[in-house]
Amino acid sequence: MILLAHPFGNANVRAVLSALDQAGLLAKFVTALGWSNASPLVHELPSNLRSQMARRGYELPHYKIKIFPAREVVRLLAQKMRQRWLVEHERGWASIDRVWGELDKFAAASLRESHQRENIRSVYAYEDCAEQLFEAARELGVRRIYDLPIAYWETARRLLTEEAERYPEWEPTLGGTRDSEEKLARKTRELDLAELVICPSAFVLDSLPETVRASKPCVVTPFGSPSVEQVACSERKPGTGPMRVLFAGALTQRKGLADLFSAMKLVASKEIELVVMGSLLRPLAWYREQFPSFIYEPPRPHNDVLRLMRTCDVLVLPSIVEGRALVQQEAMACGLPLIVTKNAGGDDLITEGETGFLIPIRSPEAIAEKISWCAANRASISGMAIAAQRRASELTWSGYGRKVLAAIRSLTGE
Repeated sequence: MILLAHPFGNANVRAVLSALDQAGLLAKFVTALGWSNASPLVHELPSNLRSQMARRGYELPHYKIKIFPAREVVRLLAQKMRQRWLVEHERGWASIDRVWGELDKFAAASLRESHQRENIRSVYAYEDCAEQLFEAARELGVRRIYDLPIAYWETARRLLTEEAERYPEWEPTLGGTRDSEEKLARKTRELDLAELVICPSAFVLDSLPETVRASKPCVVTPFGSPSVEQVACSERKPGTGPMRVLFAGALTQRKGLADLFSAMKLVASKEIELVVMGSLLRPLAWYREQFPSFIYEPPRPHNDVLRLMRTCDVLVLPSIVEGRALVQQEAMACGLPLIVTKNAGGDDLITEGETGFLIPIRSPEAIAEKISWCAANRASISGMAIAAQRRASELTWSGYGRKVLAAIRSLTGE
């Protein structure tokens, strides 16, 4: 039996939970805030509140979910009330770092208290939420599975430090350049304690120290895509009006936005629109100073993201550091070819000239060249859209869960 810990339960976490539960291997899911969708209380709530709560609902029996909600509730309230001091990076009482760290501590205590009663033989944990749980597991003779959703910190820090030198004005958007030595030491300790490492892409695997890759099993399991049936259709006909280039994600140079802005200056065409959707890390006016001619779209629920994608022609994501950006497969499911870097974690998605184009990092010239090619070959985009959808459909969340489960069983024999 396996205990899995994660504060939020995003799509890849849910896929692992589902695979473990269906296989009869899930003992407990330890999270910050969550509940069973089967709970009668949830169904008695007003529909608008019920839809909001669905984000933290799980297709699990209530007795398999154990929560530690205090800091996460305060974090959500602090964000809504703009009390930034409460969520300040690493220091705030309800910062992301404190939410993750305290959940790690809670999960470790839960393991010590219940590992014999629940027959827990393995734990599955994620970066920044694994050190104390893994320490407890090692003491108890419990196997340790580590999910690393983004490039290992040594690689990420090197790349982001270089970006801060390339674009000093973008440094406040990078985030990872400001992690404390204590936080980085925890990341190192987590990887040292892990017995199996799950990576979502070849880029993440390659970011690991060579000694780790040589000494313990490290497995690449690509994320799943939304099914084509889930994708909302739009009224817009492909090939009409200006070509719409989409960037989706936090507005940071970690995702290569400064390079995309530079590329759009090189393109300088009224027949091409840049649509930028995502969370602001600096005031919108600041981004306009870097490049004024883009359409800004704020974050929105997932189905509305897919709807916006269907109004665009191509996704550009020139990321410097990712794990495997899910937005790539979401865009492909919506029929958008990709212009992306290997560091975005989806190089296996690209058949050159068919599903999109792979470009080097830090190359506005290469981005501009591929955008210009797409604009000059609008008739080819519809064929690429079909190929992109086909490739996205080959990667499912159930398939992802099965691959993770197979890797676990190869370690544990369960």
